[in-house]
Amino acid sequence: MVRVALAQINTTVGDLRANAKLVEKMVRRAADGGAAIVAFPELTLSGYPPEDLLFRRRFVSDCEALLGDLACSSGETAVVIGYPRRVGGTLRNAAAVFQGGEIRGVYHKALLPNYGVFDEKRYFSPGEGALVIAAGDVRVALHICEDSWEVDGAPARLAAAAGVDGILNISASPYARGKYAHRRDVFAALAKRCDAPVLCVNLVGGQDEVVFDGGSVTVSPEGEIVRRAERFEEDLLFVDVEKRRGGRSGGTSGAGGAEGMVIARIEPPGGRMAPLRDVDKDHTGGDRSGVEEEEIYRAIVLGTGDYLAKNGFRKAVLGVSGGIDSALVAAIACDALGSENVTAVTMPSWFSSRETRADAEELARRLGMEFIELPIGTIVDAFDATLSSLFAGTEPGIAEENLQARTRGNLLMALSNKFGSIVLNTANKSETAVGYSTLYGDMAGGLSVIGDVPKTLVYRLARWRNDRPGGPVIPETILARPPSAELRADQKDSDSLPDYDLLDRILEEHVENDLDVEAIAAKLGERDTVRRVVRLVNRAEYKRRQAPPIIKITPKAFGRDRRLPITNRYRHGDGE
Repeated sequence: MVRVALAQINTTVGDLRANAKLVEKMVRRAADGGAAIVAFPELTLSGYPPEDLLFRRRFVSDCEALLGDLACSSGETAVVIGYPRRVGGTLRNAAAVFQGGEIRGVYHKALLPNYGVFDEKRYFSPGEGALVIAAGDVRVALHICEDSWEVDGAPARLAAAAGVDGILNISASPYARGKYAHRRDVFAALAKRCDAPVLCVNLVGGQDEVVFDGGSVTVSPEGEIVRRAERFEEDLLFVDVEKRRGGRSGGTSGAGGAEGMVIARIEPPGGRMAPLRDVDKDHTGGDRSGVEEEEIYRAIVLGTGDYLAKNGFRKAVLGVSGGIDSALVAAIACDALGSENVTAVTMPSWFSSRETRADAEELARRLGMEFIELPIGTIVDAFDATLSSLFAGTEPGIAEENLQARTRGNLLMALSNKFGSIVLNTANKSETAVGYSTLYGDMAGGLSVIGDVPKTLVYRLARWRNDRPGGPVIPETILARPPSAELRADQKDSDSLPDYDLLDRILEEHVENDLDVEAIAAKLGERDTVRRVVRLVNRAEYKRRQAPPIIKITPKAFGRDRRLPITNRYRHGDGE
């Protein structure tokens, strides 16, 4: 039997020394727990994804040098770690195995994803063959992330043919709604295919728009999750791998093995291993009410906190209008940063109601945020006066309404510049999709916290947060009030947009599933409404290109997930 430790850590792209220190700390903990092998996520040393840093030769050579330093100082516990490696004129997504001061083997990722947030074919060349770690009579095949996602792909076939006792996968698999269950199913299929347990260590933490949820797992040969690390936080999970009855003995010595296979031999450390502590198994049965809301909320909190911390911000400022979107963002910000580091600014105009202003103040009181009021009526009047001769003879409309939003954006950015706080954008995915937002106004900010959260989900997350211990933080009057931008008298979102239940269903089908008008109308009816919504989405691309980074929580977020040209006249199937 061999004990493996899955070191689920939160790395930072480009912070090589800090990443190495995390590795050293976890290696010590793994050794104290009796692990023969400790495995770290994909591209641990560089951080994931390093993107075009990989084009800088010095960056890659620095990662390789750091790997050499770690290997030279390694002890009895074997380390499996991801890093970028240059091989001749190509770059590989690699994993090294080192122990006792020397590198015992290197594996190159064979299957390179090139969809969604992944651009690996832009940077890497695929590897060939397999690497098996042999510890005594136990043999474990090494995979890197996507290698395990194709049960008929070469890495899976080689592992099955070799009759290994386990498959060790080092991953950087991002979070999205439903991704954990899909990931579980993928590893279950692989475990059954190879008749061996699958051990996956996954990255945790936020990197720009992307959140990695951890949740490292061990899946039995029968496809059941038997051990799982925590989600959305660092963790170290110990797993014992046993020799499979009827499996091959691994008698091949040196670097040779079965065709296409390299053997990396390590020496299991001596000493008695303590019993493993109990950990949570997969939660898939029983009452799952609130489970999705909890994981989405935690993902956004983690992404927000890491975005600020890794980019040198300690404090945040946001506009609070008394509406549901800014209320949810305020709650997330306080949970991510601490309420003492969040400033809420209400900026009422002549069209703001007493009720929304009171709700904004009550929200700040409940969350413990600093609360500032900056009325904008006289500022907007000054803009109107300056433009009056140019606007003479026209009816008041969008231009005048947007002056209010842009005034608010200017005030928030002034506070950001003066006090060093980052402005948090409060737009949701529904309004971002259809362009129901003002450039240089309510689109201002350094991070879009809920820009991938549809409006209907905003309400679900807000109610979930209110049900947490400590009592409701978002006043019920905010939840009950019809949404409104309050840019003109008696304005409601429903004046310009379909009901959000229908709008969000249309947007899911068009944005996330890439269906056109006819296909969506066939599923949902309401052809005229569908056509109008799709037109709005198409025409707002130029706005979204200027929006701040959006924390990704759905399978297809705006930004790197969905890349459409701004100048685009293709409308086949979109009803135009």
